[in-house]
Amino acid sequence: MASLFGFGPSAKVEIELTGADEREKITVENGPEKKKSELLIYKGGDIVEGTVKVVLKPGKKLEHIGIRLELIGLIDMYYDRANSTEFTSRCDELSPAGTLDGTVEFPFKFENINMQYESYNGTNVQLRYYLKATITRNYSSNITKEQDLWVQGLGEAPEINNSIKMEVGIEDCLHIEFEYDKQKYHLKDCILGKIYFLLVRIKIKHMELAIIRRETVPGAGGSTASETVTKFEVMDGAPIRGESIPIRLFMEGYENLTPTYKMVNNKFSVRYYLNLVLIDEEDRRYFKQQEIIMWRHVIG
Repeated sequence: MASLFGFGPSAKVEIELTGADEREKITVENGPEKKKSELLIYKGGDIVEGTVKVVLKPGKKLEHIGIRLELIGLIDMYYDRANSTEFTSRCDELSPAGTLDGTVEFPFKFENINMQYESYNGTNVQLRYYLKATITRNYSSNITKEQDLWVQGLGEAPEINNSIKMEVGIEDCLHIEFEYDKQKYHLKDCILGKIYFLLVRIKIKHMELAIIRRETVPGAGGSTASETVTKFEVMDGAPIRGESIPIRLFMEGYENLTPTYKMVNNKFSVRYYLNLVLIDEEDRRYFKQQEIIMWRHVIG
């Protein structure tokens, strides 16, 4: 897949990635403005290779003092760009100083890249991998072109995955018991569970279950942002004592779900919670949160 953009009156740069037609793709939202783009997916250990093409208009020449291509891994704080962290960087010098008098192609190949972290676009932080081609010039501004990659990790099924069972109550008013089949889920899993009403003396209007993502950036200038990934109504109407309500929530199709991240490069964490909410006829809300662990299932 070629990524094109014109630079200046005489040249433009294209980055073409090998195997783009066969490689899996993902549509992601970039930055606070949530601009959508389609990116190629790479796994840890994959080779990133392709061609950088410098295209000149007919009859034009381009003097330069070097052409290089970098592969960069960056953790970017949206509201504190000065605190961004580059955790991996590789550079390929494509051409020494010289003059271009026509379109030129430069092949590149990056192997054994440090891709230990997954790509992530969050509320206040972004972890991105990208290629950056630079044509350095003496007396004019440099010509640059960036092309993002999307990196996903290889997950492993947890050895221990216990069920969750909890009781929630308001003295002499409400006593419920709820259980989920497990605590650790892969991103295309189904959450199964049941809610038992042991005591009901308040008029419940309805009940809903939500998956909450909580992104935490630690430190003095840190932040915590919570986002509802999805929610659905479990029950509509008043339950009675002894009633049992089943829960079945399919997670496949929610592309903004990620694995749980615990302190990525000491910069940020992402955790997930199941949030059960009961709303009575006076619109009072009773809720209980339970953390769950998300992991990426390896298919095939």
